[in-house]
Amino acid sequence: MRYLLFALSYYTRIPAPRLKEYRPDDATHALRWFSFIGIVVGLVSALAWFVFARFLGFGQQICAILALAVGVLATGAFHEDGFADMADGFGGGYTREKILSIMKDSRIGSYGVIGLIFLFAAKFVLLSEVLREQSLASMLFIIAYHAAARATAGCMVFCSSYARNDGTAKVAMDNRAWNWKEVALLLLFGLLPLAACAVIFTPLLMGAIVPLAILLAWFRHYCHKHIGGYTGDCLGALEQLAEVVTLLWFSFILH
Repeated sequence: MRYLLFALSYYTRIPAPRLKEYRPDDATHALRWFSFIGIVVGLVSALAWFVFARFLGFGQQICAILALAVGVLATGAFHEDGFADMADGFGGGYTREKILSIMKDSRIGSYGVIGLIFLFAAKFVLLSEVLREQSLASMLFIIAYHAAARATAGCMVFCSSYARNDGTAKVAMDNRAWNWKEVALLLLFGLLPLAACAVIFTPLLMGAIVPLAILLAWFRHYCHKHIGGYTGDCLGALEQLAEVVTLLWFSFILH
């Protein structure tokens, strides 16, 4: 429960009891709940979409925008901020030190702005395609892409290493402290909604695992090549890219 409360308070803006004190290993072990947080955020976003679509009668595209907005509000744009920082860092930096320095800067640059425009455009179009049917079952798609994306980003921590070694990181996670039970919990909550979609709609939806695994392998190689590992911003960027890849797979299979 301690790690679940930490995960809720760190990864979301959802009201939750606060821990009286934080331990150095809280962030490491709280990552076991990262996919579960995706289910929670996805459920909030899905409920908003369903209410706007079914009870308030809004159009398909408006409901897609509102669902995205609610998801951003639920996390405080936590992962989107990481995506923008990584776009600025890797877009404007040519050395490891310069890339890390730019990502540390809280100001957003042109690469970050352009990246966010394309990111939200892609999610809006894909979500509008996937959520054509206004049913309770369709809510699973929103929950599934949030959970699967966070499982993908969580696996990055398990199979990689932290890039910063200057002690400036607010929260650093040590993959050496993990055990197989924590990995299993991360994957369980990440794949459970996806499996539910496969049962209700078509088993082919479960194939999203393949492009997500490819994305993870490529992203790990890319980050290690340029900065020698990952940072928190990299995890946020990977989570956002995994959301797009999952929605892209859903759209490809369903249409």
